[in-house]
Amino acid sequence: MLFRRLFARLALACLAAASALSAAAQTPQPPEIAARAYLLLDVTSGQVLASRIPDEPVEPASLTKLMTAYLVFDALKAGKLTLTQTLSVSERAWKMPGSRMFIDPKMQVPVEDLIKGMIVQSGNDATVALAEGVGGSVERFVQMMNEQAKVLGMRSSSFKNPEGLTEAGHTTTARDLATLATRLMRDFPDYVPYYAIQRYRYAGTPKANDANRNLLLFRDPSVDGLKTGHTNAAGYCLVATARRQVPGLGEGKAGERRLLSVLLGASSENARAAESQKLLNWGYTAFEAVRLFPAGEPAASVRIWKGKSPEVKLGLANGVVVSVPAGEGPRLKTEIARPEPLVAPLTRGQLVGTLRVSLGNGEPVSEIPLTVLETVEESGVLGRAWDALRLWIQ
Repeated sequence: MLFRRLFARLALACLAAASALSAAAQTPQPPEIAARAYLLLDVTSGQVLASRIPDEPVEPASLTKLMTAYLVFDALKAGKLTLTQTLSVSERAWKMPGSRMFIDPKMQVPVEDLIKGMIVQSGNDATVALAEGVGGSVERFVQMMNEQAKVLGMRSSSFKNPEGLTEAGHTTTARDLATLATRLMRDFPDYVPYYAIQRYRYAGTPKANDANRNLLLFRDPSVDGLKTGHTNAAGYCLVATARRQVPGLGEGKAGERRLLSVLLGASSENARAAESQKLLNWGYTAFEAVRLFPAGEPAASVRIWKGKSPEVKLGLANGVVVSVPAGEGPRLKTEIARPEPLVAPLTRGQLVGTLRVSLGNGEPVSEIPLTVLETVEESGVLGRAWDALRLWIQ
């Protein structure tokens, strides 16, 4: 009897160990990355694929210019600036240390050229000129940066200047930078191509290094941004993004899968590019993107009470895509959690429920908020009264 009990316990232990090994095998382990912190995000699915100390405060160096660009693009979108509008160059902008576009107070520079100078040459002079043009002063612009950070949900970021030079309290995190970069690409798609420009120099300025410091733009044709940064305190940093066509995901843009890597504190310019490339390549090979529902197709049609329609369609306007370990796509399971009963009116875009996606063994993959795809208005008085009675009986 004792032998049987021992054997049973041993069998259970072996089973548990095998189960743990199986679960571990289903979660790909990232390669060794030579950087202080990093985060790899699948922008298409919204899932973080890998990270190391993503919430530790770090100095962002010129990655700060992503927030500056966000506010400049927002001003352009709102009509407060135009690309052809010229801005003056203040003494403060002209005397900025570090990377420069080499503009001076005698110049009136078009906004578009200042944007290129800020992004391609990482010009601190161009950045300050834009900050003054949008905010009226650098100090006011910094206030706008911190206000926008709160709006975007960047809870661990504090900006002290628009260019990223070392200053006490000027910090952010890898996760916050991923949030900022994702929103910048989503909110201002018309301006994202500036980040893919390989070379730029403003006419009339001294000949200097006009090459974009993002070396991946010259090495990987799928990379189209975003921004480099470097100070002695921050090390070499890079927010890189790539989009690659994925078979089976869809045609044209619908079939593109975008990844974003945030790499902080590498040892050299070449190291930040090589380690970022390593992360991106691993993300594309270790994980596959699975489109569960195409754009506009409901994840579910469920009963709604007191409405002009008996059903409401739940899903996401852009469809539902998830990232899973390579080869695990066929094992996916989905479950919808939602309030019951659903009562009209419900408006398009209203959040109603969650789509829970897991692997066959129950390991969670993602939880996706579901929204109403088509507005359902209230029915007439008689319809509402009838449904109220039916609900009461139930």
